[in-house]
Amino acid sequence: MNIRQIKIDFNVTPDIKRYVYVYAVESDKAVILIDSGVSGCESIIEKAVEEDGYNSVDIKAVLLTHAHPDHIGTAAYFSEKYGAKIYASAGERPWIEDIDLQFSQRPIPNFYALAGKSARVDIIVKDSDTAEIDGIKIKVIGTSGHSADEVSYQIDNAVFVGDAIPVKGDIPIFVNLESTKKSLDRLESLIDADFFYPAWDRTYQGEEIKIKIAEGKEIVNIIEKTVNENDKGQDNKALVDSVCERLNMLFLKTNPLFARTVEACRKE
Repeated sequence: MNIRQIKIDFNVTPDIKRYVYVYAVESDKAVILIDSGVSGCESIIEKAVEEDGYNSVDIKAVLLTHAHPDHIGTAAYFSEKYGAKIYASAGERPWIEDIDLQFSQRPIPNFYALAGKSARVDIIVKDSDTAEIDGIKIKVIGTSGHSADEVSYQIDNAVFVGDAIPVKGDIPIFVNLESTKKSLDRLESLIDADFFYPAWDRTYQGEEIKIKIAEGKEIVNIIEKTVNENDKGQDNKALVDSVCERLNMLFLKTNPLFARTVEACRKE
């Protein structure tokens, strides 16, 4: 089995550049994509697969960790052109199959250019499910928090974690505080995984990923603590302003995704 990391560069706005990684898991019989990047990167993925000696028709499945635009952008393309089956969790399915719904509930700049088009989910997965695609054995690990029902996928001793681990120096985005904590604990406790493949960085080996998970936990704890200390019952916008000022992250004051993170940390 070979794992090819494919970097996809994109712009959220003309001034905000981002990137995401798509992974091609290649066996003797088939290629499986873990996530699918943004709309318009189809040829980048096809070229990478072909460089490894495969044809694009060998792409048998697209395993989506979650429904955000930079992960679903070419899923419909590979499904419609090559017949690849799309795998995703039940909680992410509505936003994958109806991107208009996703935009209405989570509007971000340049959304449609990134998300592409709605795609039909062929196979619903949940925590602890197993599947086999042309000899590639897959285990599903529930890692929600960053999104409503995100999952990670384990193939042999490799785990593809999507955006389940908050990243130091990046925008902390999660919609459920307790789920985020549980997911980090879950990934940290895996004993049969040696390699971790995030959507945001290089491959990490066992001890390295524990450092990243610890950093992720620290980020979550700092935001939770700051929210609790500054929450005086004001509306969420005012609380976001206070949190950003306390953390010296003024650039996040108008970021709707960070506002959702703050909301997730508020005590009921």
